[in-house]
Amino acid sequence: MKKNWHEDKIKKFNSIGGYRKPEPVKDSVKLDSNENYVIPKQFQNDILSSKKNSDIREYPLGGVERLIDTISKFTKVPSSMIGVGNGSDQILDLILSNFASRQTRVLTSNPTFGFFEERCKLYGIPLIAIPFSDDMKLDIENFLKQSKNADILYLDSPNNPTGFQFKKDQLQRLIKSFDGLVIIDEAYGEFGEYSLLNMVKSQNNLVVVKTLSKSFGLAGLRLGYFIANRKFTDAFMNVLQYPYPVSTITIESGIQALEKSKTMKDTVDNIRIERKRIVETLQKYDAFEVFDSRANFVLFDAHGAYKRVYSALAEQGISIRKLGKIGNHDGCLRVTIGTKEMNSKFLLAIRDLLG
Repeated sequence: MKKNWHEDKIKKFNSIGGYRKPEPVKDSVKLDSNENYVIPKQFQNDILSSKKNSDIREYPLGGVERLIDTISKFTKVPSSMIGVGNGSDQILDLILSNFASRQTRVLTSNPTFGFFEERCKLYGIPLIAIPFSDDMKLDIENFLKQSKNADILYLDSPNNPTGFQFKKDQLQRLIKSFDGLVIIDEAYGEFGEYSLLNMVKSQNNLVVVKTLSKSFGLAGLRLGYFIANRKFTDAFMNVLQYPYPVSTITIESGIQALEKSKTMKDTVDNIRIERKRIVETLQKYDAFEVFDSRANFVLFDAHGAYKRVYSALAEQGISIRKLGKIGNHDGCLRVTIGTKEMNSKFLLAIRDLLG
């Protein structure tokens, strides 16, 4: 190996760029990161009280097992089929780094979850990316055709950043016809029309990845989990995963949150109502093309005015996500569904801007 070989590696990594986080905007109405501010403050306070049960001087021996048992009760899936990670990002990363290579072809959509796409670039994994149509929908027939050329199928369902979700029977058909590994990322699943959790029981090639970041409003805890067949789960948790993948406080907080899942479900219902209000209000403006969503955000195309809209909102202390070009749409913006008050501020600012 040549001298200073590591410098070439560093140069290569820097050229990739990596996943870009949104810029922090101080004291803003934060509608840019798909976080859940609708979950009641009392819920968060109850979760934070879990630190009383935590002795952080000790490794969390047995803690992961207790957390998995609680997830099992919540999902009604056997604990032997459940694994956990430091956010769903880490789970996806470990699957890619251990199951894929430069010879592995991954079939996905364009766009897809940005972190997954950047991780594929990092590992040199080739992507077969099927673009969305002009109305931000995917054609199942395109996936069925291309599935013969792929080794891994990855779909975020609902999709980020479009909010699209296949009809359940269409996605089931695609999975059943696919010979390789299937990863369905349900980070936004609770806001969608369905989950494929129970399909794992009959499909040995299926891994469904979930998180407590979105629906439970626990993005800062970094807690994700997956459902897969027992052999996959055993290999992942006993060999691939870290000995202590999540902290003691995360374990205790996760257990508390899952035991209060009714609060989460009520919150999701409220977000769906507010999502409908935002979609219908934005659709009234000729300046926007608004896309249907099954997630906790709404994507819309402001065309040539998107930078002006983004900047005008920022000047009023409202932060949304500026995405720009997606497919044939050049002016895409994405707004997270916040509390009713946050959403009203956003919509009022849009009204004032467009007159």
